[in-house]
Formats: sequence, C-alpha cells, structure tokens
Amino acid sequence: MMTLVSSRLAGLLFAGVVAGSLAVPAHAETVVPEAEEATVNTMEPPNTGWFFVRGGWGSAGSSIFDSATGKMVGMVATGRDSDMAIDPAGKAYYVAETIWTKGNRGTRQDLVAVYDARTLKLLTEIPTPGRLIIGGLKTNFVVTDDGKTAYDYNFDPASSVNVIDLVKRKFVRAIELPGCANIIPNPGVGFSSLCADGTLATVTVKGGTQDITRTEPFFDAAADPIFANFTYDRKKKQAVLLSYAGLIRVAVIGAKPTVSEPFSIQQAAGLRAADTAPLDIAWFPGGSQVMALHRPSSTLYVLMHKGEYWTHKEGAEEIWAVDLATKKVTRRIPLKDPVNNIEITQDDAAMIMVTDRMNNGRMIDAKTGEIKHTIENAGGGHITVVEPM
Repeated sequence: MMTLVSSRLAGLLFAGVVAGSLAVPAHAETVVPEAEEATVNTMEPPNTGWFFVRGGWGSAGSSIFDSATGKMVGMVATGRDSDMAIDPAGKAYYVAETIWTKGNRGTRQDLVAVYDARTLKLLTEIPTPGRLIIGGLKTNFVVTDDGKTAYDYNFDPASSVNVIDLVKRKFVRAIELPGCANIIPNPGVGFSSLCADGTLATVTVKGGTQDITRTEPFFDAAADPIFANFTYDRKKKQAVLLSYAGLIRVAVIGAKPTVSEPFSIQQAAGLRAADTAPLDIAWFPGGSQVMALHRPSSTLYVLMHKGEYWTHKEGAEEIWAVDLATKKVTRRIPLKDPVNNIEITQDDAAMIMVTDRMNNGRMIDAKTGEIKHTIENAGGGHITVVEPM
C-alpha cells in the first residue's frame, strides 16, 4: 500500500514531468564532449624505499611497492625465465631473459632487455648467445658498481659468464668458469664466483683476455654448502655468506679476496651451534631468499626455523637480526605464518618485506617487529632493493 507521503511525492514527480520542471535548468552549462587523450605517467627514479617483488610462476613481472605506503607504484616486465638488475645510476632496469617464439617452444632467444626507469618503456634488446635458465637467484645476473658492464651466468656448453657492455649495449664474450656459479661484482677487477671445490674464484678481465685465481678452500660444498642468495655490500665491497648449518662468513672482495673465519648464528643468539647430524633438532636458516643485509647498520636479517639439517627450504618461524660487528643476535622477530623470502630497505626506516609460497607479502618495521602493511598476491619470487652507492 502506498503511503500518503509517497503518493504525494509520486504526484509531484508526475506533475513535474508534465510541466517540464525536470528538464535541464536554463542556467546549466552545456557539456561539450571531448576526445580522450592517451597519456603516459612517469615514475620517480628507483629509490631505497622500494621493494621489487618477483611474481609467481607465469607472472607478468616484478611489482614495485613503496615501503612507506604499502602501495604498488609500477611493474617491470620480467617473464618466467628472467633475472633483473637495477642500474646503479637509477636510469634503467635490466632484464636478462629467455623467450620462445611459440611460448614454450619454437625459436629460442636469449637477450638482455633494457627498460627506462621513469617510463618503464622498452629501450632496446641486447642479444646474447645463451644464459642459464633458473629462477629464484639474484646472483645469476649482476651489474658492476659503475653501471657499465653486466655479467650473466651461462651454462652453454658448461658453466661460463657472459660479459655485456651496457654502454655500447652489446654482447662482448663469454668467459668459461668450470665448476663455479653465483656472481659477485669485483670493482676494477671483473667478478668473483663461488666454486664447488670450496674456493672463491676471481676473474680479472683484461680486454679480450682474463686471469682466473682462487682462494684456498674455506667450505665443504658437500658437507655444509653456502646459500646461493648471499648479499653484497657495494660500499664496503664485502659479500656476506651463510651456510646451511648457520655459519656466517664475510668475504672482502678485491684482486685477492679474503674470507673471514666463520661464526655460528646459533651461538650468536646464545644457543649451541647447530649440528649437521641426522635427527638433531636446532634452529636453522631456511627459505628461498634466506637473508637480507641492512648495509647502513651492518645488520644481517636471517629467516630461521626449527628442524633438522637439510631443511634449508623450510619457511621461517622467526627473523633473526645479527650485528656483524659484534657477532651477536640483537633481535628475534616471531612470524605468525612461514615465509620464504626476505629483503630490507637500505634507508633509516629499515623496512623488511617478507613473502610466502602463497604470494602474500608483509612489510615489517625492523626496529619494532610491527607489521606495517599486508599485501595479498604481492608475489612469491625473490625481492630486490636499491643498494646505496
């Protein structure tokens, strides 16, 4: 039944339509349709407060998140079989990738794609003769500190490294390096690489030739390997290496690198050192990207879990902060759900980002352990940050 008020309103509306009172008022401005214009926004240069998070399998690229807001600000096109590096000058993103003309088959093409950092527009492609196709490693493709050269790990026909001139934007040559992998930039020299015989190889690049030297063996790759996703401090020219059992070493990179004596992360936390014997339960490092270095404070953040030795792929229950100067664990941050990747911004804010196998991300204040932002479908691959120069 229509109420009195509603029936009166209906009558007024009907009367208005009849009298033309619902027409556009005479004083209203006339709307003139305009043609749409396509515009392209520009971004800031990459900064130390951003996280670059690789997507999961089949993802379109690496999402860029601002740690201050938790918001996505852009995406770099990184396909399934690719590795990304950031120009130290902040002008470009480099993506070493392998594609096929028919998706997963057809003619194979190996190349380094160069993207403008402000517009994310593809600038050029640098063809290469080959590259190793493997995901989840930040140490397969690196750019030198001066931004002039890139080194791309290859496996054709055996382990080697492609040298790419980023100034002339052309492939230079491949340097064979049998039994070694995981590239560390070595300013003014060339690059260094971990080897299966427990040494650190250094390749001194001299025009069209190279000299290869090795340190004395300092770890046993069969008994206690070193995680491939180690960290490198460009300012101090130091690489921080972590073994499956939790031994931390610092390598000073140069023409003749030196490697420090190891110390146990468990002992740094006031616990006994982890045992590699079967069935011995202890705290162990684990995950995909297992550690992150806050270079300004020389603090190493490590994903840790309880388990046996050889559980190095398990997700973390806690994050341990290790002061590399004092060799002490200064903070243990508990995690509600297991995570597999970790990075930290290289600024005073020191924001941590972690991701899990469900592609969810969390941004955590390293100083308080408080979760600042939670991001669904952030990406499940490794995380990259801008390194201070």
